[in-house]
Formats: sequence, C-alpha cells, structure tokens
Amino acid sequence: MKITNRDDWRVIIEIRPRYTHTHISALGFTNLDYDLDGEIDGDPFELTIAPRSLGDLGPGLSVGDRLASRDIDAAYKRRCEAMLAELLRAPHVQSGRVTYTETHTCSHCWLVWEELTADEAADDSTNQDKRSVEGEPVCCGKAIAEFRSERGIPAVQQDGAA
Repeated sequence: MKITNRDDWRVIIEIRPRYTHTHISALGFTNLDYDLDGEIDGDPFELTIAPRSLGDLGPGLSVGDRLASRDIDAAYKRRCEAMLAELLRAPHVQSGRVTYTETHTCSHCWLVWEELTADEAADDSTNQDKRSVEGEPVCCGKAIAEFRSERGIPAVQQDGAA
C-alpha cells in the first residue's frame, strides 16, 4: 500500500515592491524612515514563511506533532491557510499559496513508491509478467501482490511464467 507523507509546510507570498516608507516597517525594516523616504521599486519577489510546529506551546514548552494533533496534515493545512489569509490582507502582498513536500513510500518495504508507466507496462523488459499494468508498483513483491489482488489480476508466478 502506498503511504503519503506531507511535510515541510510553507506559505509563499508574492510581494509587490512598490510602497512608501510607512509600509517598509510592515516588512520588519525599522528605523530606516530617513533613508527610505520615498518609494522602493523593483520586480515582485517571493517570501517563504514556515509555520511553527504544531507542538510549539510557547517559550521552552513543546511536544511532538503527534501529541498535538490527531491529523497532522489537516492541522498544518489549517494553520498555513490562516496565515495566508491574514497575509493577503496586507496591501503590498500581491498573491500567495500554501505548499508542502509530498513523499510516497511502500507500507511493506518502506522504499520510495514507484509505479509502472504506460510505456513501461507495454514493454516486456520492465514487466513482472504479461499481466503487468500501468500503475503497478515496482518496489517489492508484497506491494505487487496487494495491487493485483485488489484489482483481480492473477499473482506473479514464481517461475516468471504468465
């Protein structure tokens, strides 16, 4: 079975760098009013913001994400979407999105989950047998057996016969 893990949650915003010195302080640049009197021009740029961990309970107090939430992905998604909604209220934030890294592993062998493509399924040299199909996992025999069982495809023969 394919297991999907999401981590490295981020909020990415695009900032339109055309604002007066009063907006500069909103980005954390303080005490520069004298030098930044006027406008800053340039191309829009992206700013990436990582949310604090779910288990961050304040200064010196933290627990693991699994103790903080039963559904870690949903909790990070809610947190990032709330951050994005707040950031999009600022006049200098042009757009934004929530991103994360997604990895897929096999529940049997814990290797990276890979599947036969349509071209590979049509190529006898990359198949287990004549019954191999697009989407069939390639990591281990247990994953192949589970995939075939769920779809009513006969199991791979031990001697390689179809």
